[in-house]
Amino acid sequence: MARRRPMMAANWKMNKLLGEAREYVEQLLPRIEGVEGADVALFVPLTALSEVVRLTEGTPVLAGAQNFYYKDSGAFTGEVSAPMLLDVGAGAVVVGHSERREIFGETDEMVARKAARAVSAGLLPVVCIGETKEERDSGGMWEKVSGQVRAVFEHLDDDISGEAIVFAYEPIWAIGTGDTATPEDAQDATGKVRGLLGELRGEDFAGAVRILYGGSVKPGNVEEIMAQEDVDGGLVGGASLEAESFAELVNAAANV
Repeated sequence: MARRRPMMAANWKMNKLLGEAREYVEQLLPRIEGVEGADVALFVPLTALSEVVRLTEGTPVLAGAQNFYYKDSGAFTGEVSAPMLLDVGAGAVVVGHSERREIFGETDEMVARKAARAVSAGLLPVVCIGETKEERDSGGMWEKVSGQVRAVFEHLDDDISGEAIVFAYEPIWAIGTGDTATPEDAQDATGKVRGLLGELRGEDFAGAVRILYGGSVKPGNVEEIMAQEDVDGGLVGGASLEAESFAELVNAAANV
């Protein structure tokens, strides 16, 4: 099977005011002009989403949200729904980031419901999975990660294609810490995830799903990480906050 199309995704987290978001996109677009070998996504705060959608219209950049709720409307103060994201032009959404799980208490069940609703709404979900340092050190990495993946498939329709969902393996101990899993660690985890996808939905499905790596991805290590067979790109935090460094990552992904 041909190599999956790489994706480089920026996760700004709770950063950038509207003017800063505008300046970033205006700096990024010329730096990635002509890039055809990779998909590019910007996951931005809700306050900047409609503006980023406007600025990236007609470009290869996909604008997305960092979170949403799986109900379409109702008494859920402070939440935003899939129809609301579609209404402002979003094409994708991050689901179950470790910060949502660890800080805000999102369960595997909630993350699975969000992933299923995103797919049914036509949004591309980037579903985050990963283990803490304690879980890794105690030998519980795969139990944690496989449980997160299995939960998602308890809610997804049987007939979806592998292109309709993206997973992002993010070892929690490597997010924002400067620690990075070795390329071999990244391959081991993503390879196991792909194997599990094959068990759950068949080899064709598994071969089509993109699995990103997240956790202190930066220009200095991106080529080694991207060279791994089952790593299809990156979900990038800190190194995505500057347009210049993110553009370097995009170009590296396109040249794999």
